[in-house]
Amino acid sequence: METSLWSQRVMWVGWPSFLVACVLETLVFAVVDPQSLQWFGHPLSLSTQGAYTIAFFVFWAVAMLASMLTLILSQPTRVPGDPTQAPAD
Repeated sequence: METSLWSQRVMWVGWPSFLVACVLETLVFAVVDPQSLQWFGHPLSLSTQGAYTIAFFVFWAVAMLASMLTLILSQPTRVPGDPTQAPAD
């Protein structure tokens, strides 16, 4: 795959997932106080900014996975031995 196509696909995945992570961050922390978060019944020893940061990157990673899956599933399939499909050169 050539470099420009690869970088274009990275942007197809990265930019929308970044925007989704921003929206999720805003929606979740409009309702949830980061200081009240608990992990297996124990309070998190994170600052408010630390909780925001970790949550943002988790939201971003999940949105990236969803975007990558969409990109992968949107690729045309090739059937071996099908004469109507020309090889990509």
